[in-house]
Amino acid sequence: MTAPNITLPATTAAAGTDSVQNGNLKASYFWDDGSGINGDTGAPASGEPMQEGLAASPSWPLGTEGYVEYNGKKEKFFIGDRGPGDPAGDCNVLLDLDGKTFAKLTGEKWNDSDLTVTGDKGHIDVDYTITKWGDGNGTEGAPQPMGTDTKCTDAVSGNGGGSGTSAAVGIQSGVPGTGITGTDLPMAASAVTAAVLPVLALAVIVTKLRRPALAKASDEAGDRAPSLRERLARVRDEYMR
Repeated sequence: MTAPNITLPATTAAAGTDSVQNGNLKASYFWDDGSGINGDTGAPASGEPMQEGLAASPSWPLGTEGYVEYNGKKEKFFIGDRGPGDPAGDCNVLLDLDGKTFAKLTGEKWNDSDLTVTGDKGHIDVDYTITKWGDGNGTEGAPQPMGTDTKCTDAVSGNGGGSGTSAAVGIQSGVPGTGITGTDLPMAASAVTAAVLPVLALAVIVTKLRRPALAKASDEAGDRAPSLRERLARVRDEYMR
């Protein structure tokens, strides 16, 4: 009986090998360069200078990398600051993009003089993908408003806010068209066990049945064979003749 070939692939993310988390959330924009203009609260918490691509999250680890998508446009970001503050309450606005990135996504223009984006969009719903968790302060997984333990799980989809999900497990039976994957694995394991156990049981029974017969044959052979003492006696008698 040939044992089935079971392959366990490496862990991959549901949305691709470069994704550790993805989902949808509402994003606003900011530009904190220490100028004090338009509500500027000072330099970013990470110590990095304010720049295009630097985003703020209320909870994700500093240094986290990823990208956002909006209306067919895609822009990279990394977490370098904390925010939004109050707007993140009730899991409302959970990501602050830098103003220049926000302008690119919305097709508007960035104004360096007053640190604003043209147009009337202050918030947009974006699809996000995290490609790498940062090693700075913060918490991986679903975003959390600052100062709370609330996890905004609705903002996470695909792999559930962890570090990726395992790809489907495949069992190749050696017969074309009979591969088993995904949730069928427990059923397949039960089927393999059901097939193997009777064979093992039969082997044990046959072994037990053969042991008495072999022992009897050995005893009978021992009864027929002359002992060493008998053979020595015969040699002695022949010598004395």
